[in-house]
Amino acid sequence: MTLLMKYNKVLGIDIGGSGIKGAPVNTDDGLMLEPRYRIPTPSPATPDNVAPLIAEMVKHFKWDGPVGCGFPGVVQHGIARTAANIDDSWIDTNVDKLFLKATGLPVSVVNDADAAGLAEMKFGAGIDAMGVVFLCTVGTGIGTVLFVDGKLVPNTELGHIELMGMDAEKFASDAARKAEELTWEDWAKRFNQYLLSIEKLINPDLIIVGGGASKKGELFLPYLKLKTRVVPAELLNNAGLVGAALAAKYMQKLDKKDRKNKKEKKVKRVKKK
Repeated sequence: MTLLMKYNKVLGIDIGGSGIKGAPVNTDDGLMLEPRYRIPTPSPATPDNVAPLIAEMVKHFKWDGPVGCGFPGVVQHGIARTAANIDDSWIDTNVDKLFLKATGLPVSVVNDADAAGLAEMKFGAGIDAMGVVFLCTVGTGIGTVLFVDGKLVPNTELGHIELMGMDAEKFASDAARKAEELTWEDWAKRFNQYLLSIEKLINPDLIIVGGGASKKGELFLPYLKLKTRVVPAELLNNAGLVGAALAAKYMQKLDKKDRKNKKEKKVKRVKKK
């Protein structure tokens, strides 16, 4: 079995504010190969508390291959630069190395909304969509991802724009709906305000709504009044873990290409000598 064939099967993990979900994924078709496994997110959700649960996820599936992990915050080169709905102690943590140490396996960490977006664009509501596509995952917070002509603009974090004098996700997330016991119609008005602000900022051609709230799309989508076409995510709450698996496969390809380029440069230097 070649390394690339091995990467057609990747363990995808999605770290959320309330739960950590995972399943092996076939990255050729986006289908989960086994039933999803969920572990409640610990409190406090510190690196020391979460890392053993990633190892537990690996052990549950008896996994010995590559792992992709969606993380709720900005991730640059494997390092967390922000932390949303988890402990601030993650900031500046090398999450790739932390999870490698915990599992003994190569782990590629990516922003969770970016992961969900990758899955929807390849296997879901964003297939063949061009122009500006905006996807938001609505759950404990609001994760956002942006594509321009099919290309990802990473780490947008537009769920944290100011809205009604506060962080947008504190006003319009599904967690806010539950905490304030809002009806779906009343919450939809808040969510509509958020999406109107996004329209003014980036003028998207398509908006895809995913995350936990997407499972109840029929209860709030009819109340949205926007110029932009709005559709529910097709992979629903599994988009994050499917996209994390895709991201790991993509990062493996880049790493393989980078190693090949370095080897070729080294050979050229030796020949020159």
